[in-house]
Amino acid sequence: MKVVSSIRSLKLRHPNCQVVRRRGRIYVINKTNPRFKARQG
Repeated sequence: MKVVSSIRSLKLRHPNCQVVRRRGRIYVINKTNPRFKARQG
């Protein structure tokens, strides 16, 4: 999982990417292509 400084680039990565907030952190999940997983904060 990559730690990333900006969310904007993550949203545009793939049509199936979802941005989710958990415990004050922002995660990007992708069910179809798990290699796009990322975290911010």
